[in-house]
Amino acid sequence: MKKMFPKLTASLAVCSVLVSTSIAADVIKIGVQAPITGQYANEGQSIDNGVKLIVDQYNAKGGVLGKKIEVVTCDDQGTAQQAAICAKKLVNEGVKAVIGSYTSGATEAAQTTYNRAGVLQTSDGTSDSLIAHKYWTFFRNSFPNSAEADYTAKYFVDGKQYKKIVILSDYSSYSTDLADATVKALKAKNANIIYEGKIKSGTQNFTATLTKIKSMDPDVIYFSGYYTDGGLLRAQQLQLGIKADFVGGDSNDNPDYMKLAGDSAKGTLLINVPTPDILPYDIAKTFLIDYKTKFNAMPASIWSLMNVDGLRAILHMMEQTKSEDTKVIAEGLHKLKDFPGITGPVTFREDGERIGGGYMTYEVQADKSYKIVYQ
Repeated sequence: MKKMFPKLTASLAVCSVLVSTSIAADVIKIGVQAPITGQYANEGQSIDNGVKLIVDQYNAKGGVLGKKIEVVTCDDQGTAQQAAICAKKLVNEGVKAVIGSYTSGATEAAQTTYNRAGVLQTSDGTSDSLIAHKYWTFFRNSFPNSAEADYTAKYFVDGKQYKKIVILSDYSSYSTDLADATVKALKAKNANIIYEGKIKSGTQNFTATLTKIKSMDPDVIYFSGYYTDGGLLRAQQLQLGIKADFVGGDSNDNPDYMKLAGDSAKGTLLINVPTPDILPYDIAKTFLIDYKTKFNAMPASIWSLMNVDGLRAILHMMEQTKSEDTKVIAEGLHKLKDFPGITGPVTFREDGERIGGGYMTYEVQADKSYKIVYQ
């Protein structure tokens, strides 16, 4: 009997492996890499919620290719270091695709790992460098900084006719890339940039930089960084009596910007693609109703919806190609044209870039609502 126990144990172990493998084979895993905690947590949680809502809806109808979808979430905290850890974890989990991350820096830090493993990645990161690697696995579900920069230059020069322009960024890849692209676009229109500077994200006190700017008497202060600093910059600008317009790039468009700026948010000009609540598509209206019903809140911003569209495009292509092979899915996505997305028609170029993108400028009202002032 003693000699039989090792054989029995070994047999049970083999059976266990076979059962777990069989169960795993009936599931398609989708990863979420996003800042679930940290300074961008409301964006990351919104992305995660949106992905899970779509997956629940798919699973309620039988999943995809006859298999249920399982979401595996990894918190990258919006940092490159944690993003690299998440990439390895999600690859080891056997995900077919990863949705995220929210920041360009965290997205880029994970790109190589996903590419080597043949795992699809779709992100709202806007830095132009994300496409430069030409990874067949990567698809951008938003629009590049260069497109926003061209719009911003047109608005500043043709719309507002600013004479003295200040450009501020932080040291992140996204913010630096957007600021550089904006400066280039403004110079192409012979705009007068009187100051280009950087702030250290998270510093919270920007008085020294703003005092220097005040002496230059600018018409506008443009900030290409994130809402976590933008709200404080705006509040401190008015505290110092700087009367210039404050224009925030797309990552300032977030409810927490309003909280940080307080009453100073009034009059802020924000540049972004259309906000979720004014999207004219029926599919967007339905999704927003479903999201609010499930989570008792609205998505944090348009970025959540862009990530959801990235997931929807991938699942759609799985169904179209009847394949889980990421190479086959990627080939289909590179030819995808006018897929009906929540954020508008989704079309990808051969390099994974999403084509299109219409921008608007919103003026924040006293009640924190938005008024479209330029489009």
